Amino acid sequence: MPRAVIIGGAQINDYARARGFINDGDFVIYCDSGLRHEKELGLRPDLIIGDFDSHENPHSEAETIVLPHVKDDTDTVYAVREVIKRGFDSCLLLGAAGGRFDHTVGNVSALLMLENAGVKAMLADDFCEMEILGSEEKQIDGKYPYFSLLNLFGEVKGVNISGALYPLEDAVITADYQYGISNEVLPGETARVSVKEGRLLLVKDVIE
Repeated sequence: MPRAVIIGGAQINDYARARGFINDGDFVIYCDSGLRHEKELGLRPDLIIGDFDSHENPHSEAETIVLPHVKDDTDTVYAVREVIKRGFDSCLLLGAAGGRFDHTVGNVSALLMLENAGVKAMLADDFCEMEILGSEEKQIDGKYPYFSLLNLFGEVKGVNISGALYPLEDAVITADYQYGISNEVLPGETARVSVKEGRLLLVKDVIE
């Protein structure tokens, strides 16, 4: 099964970095104004989704789903639902963070939607890579200057961090006290992070 790549309309400044995430065979989905990135990314759409309130419908040969203007889901969230419906097991979101804060938070929440559906997902922008940390341990190598663990809701228990400047053992992180921000991988080490109960947002920064 190919990976789904959803491209939204948020700003992309470093197109070379964005292109570095793309793999041969990816199924590319453009969401409405995400189409403005098509030329710079050099990626032809396999699917276009949108209500076309921020970009005109290109009427291309690609499969196109035209959405109503009045709806519950943003174009990007609709695309996420389409990824789940079509049975993809992995998904990358580009052009989905930055600009409008409400859309950014909504797209970060979409990572939880994908996680709940069993789809491995990552959201990448010019500055970081974001993914959900659940029961499966994740490793972070020293190419990332900083990493953070953020609680999106509720109480997360059994948080463990090793191989980092600020280790944790069986800790609790609540949504109203975010003390897992801006950790660093120890020189020559690989940091390991895990939780026993709940889920966190793992943010790996690429720029100091």
